[in-house]
Parts: sequence; structure tokens; C-alpha cells
Amino acid sequence: MTKGKKWSSERKSFHDPLTGVVITQLTDYYSHSYHLYFTNNAWYDGNTKLLIGSDRGNSTNLYSIDLLSGDLTQLTDLKRNQKKGIQGTFINPHKMEAYFTIDRSIVAINLKTYHESTLFELPKGYQFSNLSCTSDGKHLCFGLTEDLSNSIKSNLSGGYIGFEDTEAARPHCQICLLTIETGEIKTIHEEKRWIGHVNASPTQPNLITFCHEGPWEKVDHRIWVLDIDTGRKWKVVEGEPNQYAGHEYWHADGLRIGYHGYTDSLDRKDEKFLGSVKFDNTEYEHFNFPYQNMHIHSKDTQLIVGDGQQTTAYHGEYYQDCLFLWKKNKDKMEGPRVLCKHRGSFHIQQVHVHPCFSPDSTKILYTSDMSGYGNVYLVDVPEFEALPTLDDDRLKSSK
Repeated sequence: MTKGKKWSSERKSFHDPLTGVVITQLTDYYSHSYHLYFTNNAWYDGNTKLLIGSDRGNSTNLYSIDLLSGDLTQLTDLKRNQKKGIQGTFINPHKMEAYFTIDRSIVAINLKTYHESTLFELPKGYQFSNLSCTSDGKHLCFGLTEDLSNSIKSNLSGGYIGFEDTEAARPHCQICLLTIETGEIKTIHEEKRWIGHVNASPTQPNLITFCHEGPWEKVDHRIWVLDIDTGRKWKVVEGEPNQYAGHEYWHADGLRIGYHGYTDSLDRKDEKFLGSVKFDNTEYEHFNFPYQNMHIHSKDTQLIVGDGQQTTAYHGEYYQDCLFLWKKNKDKMEGPRVLCKHRGSFHIQQVHVHPCFSPDSTKILYTSDMSGYGNVYLVDVPEFEALPTLDDDRLKSSK
């Protein structure tokens, strides 16, 4: 048994070669390590510990990093041949407990004792989507997707193989609500659409978002809100024709939803934008900008981080592998400012960069396989104005 095994600190810090900001590498091992999905808070125990996944020991397991000492603790003892949803682990906001999937089960783990208990068994003919805990800590929301593995060959975590075919098949999907204390389970929404990204508001226990998965230009609409109490669902960010928004996430207030996207039309080919809106489609903010990101994240409307997944050119120089920051200034979005190089490959889901702010917004957490293996990094967030723009001489001199 290796549950509870301690690993000495692998932490080391260095200055980014482009901007000079301080980056702390939290893991350093000859296997992939990665932080939780960017919509899932990974900090706990007074924000002194961080949950991550790691493949060390030839099997994926859940680990905790002590942010004070840098030491790691192995929390699970899972076998290599088990199907694991470690990257989708979700922490209960009111007690020292987290939830993840193993094979056909949803499992709760006590973050103090590491004791595991099974909360739910997957019904035959279905696969898990992601899971999320409501803000009152009483319920788990999660998706179930009709299992189409006999008819569609897919590898969604490695190259999105089967992505279009799965959407076109219109699998039967459900969103379920599990009462943690009693084990009561009920279906709160179902339809013949591929449902993903089930995310509970961090402050409103009756609100969740979900998406219709698939190529953004082919689904009927991407971002939806569901009121658990009433069962009512509605579209969010229903923009102009040929305008597509997604990769939605909740702001810290649990009322606003952030997103990014693009417009694809003859007169505005591939125009990018980012924005946010209150869950009831009021207080809409929308900013056009000429930069591509795989994901963005923010705690509010004021400061946004993006992963710069695709190339941005300046005088023949390319900064496709940088973290960018944007700052709201009155009715404009300033930036990007270059925070640091991440050099992530995005080769598989576990090594997507997925930048996200720490609870106090002083640091940004991300994963990169710049060393050949995925590792977990924290970068300090300096004053926005201190960071270089793309035409800054500091960037040109660093090349």
C-alpha cells in the first residue's frame, strides 16, 4: 500500500526568460503531473494545500502538495488498469472531502484520513461526464453520457478523436443530483444531446452551468444554465449568427460566467472575443481582440489570463506558448501583456496548460510539459503595467 506515502519537496523557483517573473515549479518527476481541471478549485485546508494528479509509480493517483513545505502526500492507491477521473476531482467547499470517479463508481475521499467510500455506481450503458459539488456542500451534480464505444472509436483526451462523430450521434445524456449525506439520486435534466462541463456555482447552491458538447459551430448552443430547484434551463450568451462562445467558467461571486469565443462570417472572418455575463443574461460584457486562447480564466471582470495556445505574430516573432494577461480599464480591455512562457504542448488533456488564478488572485496555476513531462507550476502575478506588451523591447532583446 502506498496511500499516505510522503514525497520530499520537488519545489524550485526560477525567473521567466521573457519577463523575469518568478515561477515556482511544484513537481519534478519522470512522469506526468498536472493540476485539476481549470473550473475545479484545487486549494484546501486554508489554501495551504493543493490537489494534483500524478502518474508516478506507473499509475495515476491523487496527491496533495503542502504549499508551505513543498512536500507531497499520495492520497490514493489506484491500479494502472483502472479508469480514473483524477483530473476532474472536486473538493467539497464545506468539509475535508473530495470526489472523483474510478471505473464505474463515484468515490468520496476524506482528505485527512484518506478513507474512501463509494457514493454511486454507474448504470449499464452509460459513461461519466464531469462532476461538481454545490456551494452548500450538500450535493454532487454530474453528467451521464450514453456509451457509444461499440459504434464510435474515440479518444477525446488525446486529439479529440471521435469528437464530431459523438456530437452527431446525439447520445442520451442526463444531469444527476446526488445528495451526499443520504445517497439519494435523481435526474434533474436529460436530453438527446451530448452534455458536458457540468459546473456548480461557487455561491448559489441552486445554479449550475452545462454545455452542449461538440464542434462549436455545429451544436445548437454551447452554454446553458440550469436552476436545480425549478428545473428551468436557459441559454447564456446567445449572440449573433455565426458567433460561438464556450469554455465557460464561474467567477468567484458565483453570479457571473466568463467565456471566450469567435465569430466566423464572411465580413468578420475568425474574429475573437472574450467576455462575461450574469447568469440571468444581464450585465453583459463583450470585448473583441485578435488573439487565440485554448482557455481563459478569471476571478472577476478585472483581470483575465489566457494560455496563448495558437500563434500571435509580431514582426515575425511568435509568442504562441505564453501566458497572456488582459486588464479591464473602464469600458476597454487592455492587453495582452506577456506574463511568462509556458511552452506547453497540449498533446493530451492532462498536459493542457489550463491556467487559473489562486483563491487570492496573487498567483496563476498551470501545467506544462516543457521538460518533456507534465509538471505543475505557480507564477507570481505582478502589477499589470510592469509586464511587457508584444512590441516591448524587452521581448525583442530576449530572442
